[in-house]
Amino acid sequence: MSARQAPRPVCVADDADLFDIAETIAAEWAAVGVRGSFLARHIDTGEQLGFDVGTSVPLASVVKVPLALVALDRIATGELDAARPVVVDPATSSVGPTGLAAFRHPATVAVGDLLLMMLSVSDNAAADALFDLVPADEVDARLRAWGCVDLRVRHRLNRMYECAAGAAGNDFSLALELAIRDDHSGRHTIETLDPAHANAGTATALVDLLQRAWRDEIAHPDACAELRRLMGRQVFTHRLASELRADTLRVSGKTGTFLHLRHEIGVVESEVGDRVAMAALTRSDRRANLAPDIDLAIGMAARRAFEALRR
Repeated sequence: MSARQAPRPVCVADDADLFDIAETIAAEWAAVGVRGSFLARHIDTGEQLGFDVGTSVPLASVVKVPLALVALDRIATGELDAARPVVVDPATSSVGPTGLAAFRHPATVAVGDLLLMMLSVSDNAAADALFDLVPADEVDARLRAWGCVDLRVRHRLNRMYECAAGAAGNDFSLALELAIRDDHSGRHTIETLDPAHANAGTATALVDLLQRAWRDEIAHPDACAELRRLMGRQVFTHRLASELRADTLRVSGKTGTFLHLRHEIGVVESEVGDRVAMAALTRSDRRANLAPDIDLAIGMAARRAFEALRR
């Protein structure tokens, strides 16, 4: 096998038909130059399909979901006040294209609204302001206590950009080249793309987290309910939700994008009660910031999986 040949995905499914669908999704991803992990599970029946579900990958902004759940649990148990004001100053805040990260002037925002900004528009400055209140090691420890052993939270969001700049200066194209090269070699120049040092997790661990949050089986029930509400406010619909636009469906999700990573996790719910949790974690060889065909491949995977698993 050459350095640029990916191993055949290891599919998992509860029956032959679901296995065939998992293989189809994996083949469609390969056709557009995508490697990664995918898992879809019906929250109530437990039926599932996917591939490479135990592979640990850097989470990018998907890490904002476990961060939110831990912060919300602290709010629900009285350890943190949702109304507490926090000053976010662009001179010292984290970089990013949306929300407070794009502000040019200091702003005072309540903790509860930081959570909204973090999950609805993937605001990095809001996320790192929350990490100031609930540090990464505390989030990681709470996940361990909840039994989420394959989810690791190790650093703030801005650390990703600091490591990329340390390796490539301000040359985004070079950072992307390094990310793609290192993904094949297994030697990571950008530390936060190394699963051993990054915020990282597996598709199984992420779907487990969503399933437990949707069933009120992790954290305080009020925290789970608020996480569901906030994930339902996400404004980005170009991945999981792209092929599931219907008045009879609700998609609650969280994207994650950094260099060659394009992820989304979420739950698709139908008006008749079907609830399917999904994790799509992708890495590509695309040397481009935009890749709508990859986003569409994630959306197609979500639609195929939901249609196969709904009762």
